[in-house]
Amino acid sequence: MSRTTTEIAEIVREYGPFAGVDHVHGVTYDGQHVWFAARDTLNAVDLATGRMVRSIDVAAHAGTAFDGQHLFQLAEDRIQKIDPETGRVLATIPAPGGGGDSGLTWAEGTLWVGQYRDRKIHQVDPETGAILRTIESNRFVTGVTWVDGELWHGTWEGDESELRRVDPRTGDVLETLEMPPGVGVSGLESDGGDQFFCGGGRTGKVRTVRRPKRGARS
Repeated sequence: MSRTTTEIAEIVREYGPFAGVDHVHGVTYDGQHVWFAARDTLNAVDLATGRMVRSIDVAAHAGTAFDGQHLFQLAEDRIQKIDPETGRVLATIPAPGGGGDSGLTWAEGTLWVGQYRDRKIHQVDPETGAILRTIESNRFVTGVTWVDGELWHGTWEGDESELRRVDPRTGDVLETLEMPPGVGVSGLESDGGDQFFCGGGRTGKVRTVRRPKRGARS
């Protein structure tokens, strides 16, 4: 059994709330902007100014991902592939949870989809929606992300929320970052370095959380 290390999450910055946004669902990062899902729109935030600089009218009910060229967005029981330049939906595939899906991220040429109440993370073929593998969790799964070969996911149950690094083979929890009481994590994405972007649910905010330094990890 792997040993779990626990730390208090360090919130570096908050973005929002934003005009017309009452809920932040999924979040992703395109290398320049953070995108977040807000029910009926997908919105881009400039990290330097904290301002919302772009909005795409598209169903956006849960997780969001970026593959380096396209955005992917969970919308009820399907995943939409979106051209960020035009806002057009280019393709759709079925979501593995049939509407019970939460987080979404892109890694290893595939999509990874969180299932909230079923406490699972699925690796999914981005062309067909076929489930390639499933990882079990022992907590509700909100956002999911990969960084440097590490699989992280958010949890949010009642008043408690945290970020968890899990073994992608066994689902064992290796590391947790506990959010302050009452601060939840809906969507989750890494910037590829030392920061996570976390959706704040009904607060309408996006928060930046510092990723622990490699030397501090087990």
